[in-house]
Amino acid sequence: MKIDLTDTTSSKINAALMNARRESGSTAAGMVLTLVIVTDEGSAYDALKAANDASREHPSRILAVIKRAGRSPRARAETRLDAEILVGTDAGSGETVILRMHGELAAHAQSVVLPLLLPDAPVVVWWPDNAPLNPAQDPLGALAQRRITDAVTAESPVGQLAQRAAGYTPGDTDLAWTRITGWRSMLAAALDQRDVEITGAVVEGESYNPSVELLGLWLNNRLRVPVERVVTGGPGITAVRLHTEDGDITLDRPDGLLGTLCMPGAPDRMVALKRRDTAELIAEELRRLDPDDIYATAVRTPVDRLRERIAGVEHAGPGGTVEAHAAAEAGDAPDDAPDAPAEEGKVVEAAVAAPARVSAKLPGKAAPAKKAAPAKKAATAEKTAPRKRSGQ
Repeated sequence: MKIDLTDTTSSKINAALMNARRESGSTAAGMVLTLVIVTDEGSAYDALKAANDASREHPSRILAVIKRAGRSPRARAETRLDAEILVGTDAGSGETVILRMHGELAAHAQSVVLPLLLPDAPVVVWWPDNAPLNPAQDPLGALAQRRITDAVTAESPVGQLAQRAAGYTPGDTDLAWTRITGWRSMLAAALDQRDVEITGAVVEGESYNPSVELLGLWLNNRLRVPVERVVTGGPGITAVRLHTEDGDITLDRPDGLLGTLCMPGAPDRMVALKRRDTAELIAEELRRLDPDDIYATAVRTPVDRLRERIAGVEHAGPGGTVEAHAAAEAGDAPDDAPDAPAEEGKVVEAAVAAPARVSAKLPGKAAPAKKAAPAKKAATAEKTAPRKRSGQ
């Protein structure tokens, strides 16, 4: 059943929902929560489809808030609320109300949403994209017990993690964290089978993917070991390697479908590690509405704790870039630097305290290192020609 209401109010929407419920023969609501989706016209279809699929596991009232402030002064001055009500098979296992707010009403969306919330039921707000800097301080976010964002849709996905950490409030979560649930479960189960000491870890995945960063930060927090982040072509996370004295514990997933768990002294095993769609991620987040303390610890860890390198390129070393390391290997360092070892020690100490990240861009092909000349030829050359210094 579909009901269109133009230039309406919240009370008329509530009355229409009650009438639709009576006509369908169900007087009880039978819904467990209210899911508020704050989106735009471009993302509304995908977000509603994912929410409707998730409602089959969590029957809920879905309120899609679409703000249409208007481009012209006349459109911005016009205040109007249009609603589209979906009940029955068109709304999954609950009710769906699409609220289009025009003009100044778009700045006061909470006044429209508040009367439509289910009484005595939890409220969850989800921003599929364009999430506020501090979701808990947003007028709509303040109504919710749980607030869901998605860093992968931001212009700077990895930089978005710092904003999530700065504005974190108990009840906040991000779908970038939900995407690594399977990886965390598999790695925890692997370590439960073997009592070994982990000396280091490597997380491999595509660039600008916040899930890769969060997985590395989680390993750094739980294992208290240095974690290296390797940039690959994806899709998503491709491998995790845990270093032990007996060998590496490796969880490899190159195709985004099946993973291979390799452990020293044990046969390789295939594990289900498929990349999940948005509906499955939302359904997982709605299973528990209490604060996620593990996510809070991981997202608050500075990303700079991860050491990064490009796949197939030697590690940059402490405090340097890939290009600088390649130049040092080629012997291009200045000769007139008598205190180079002391200065290098200071740089290493500073880098250990605050390791610098390596640019995710692929470096240009470095010139091959020159082979050192034999001792006799080098001595003859030094007598016949003045020593050439760097920069001349």
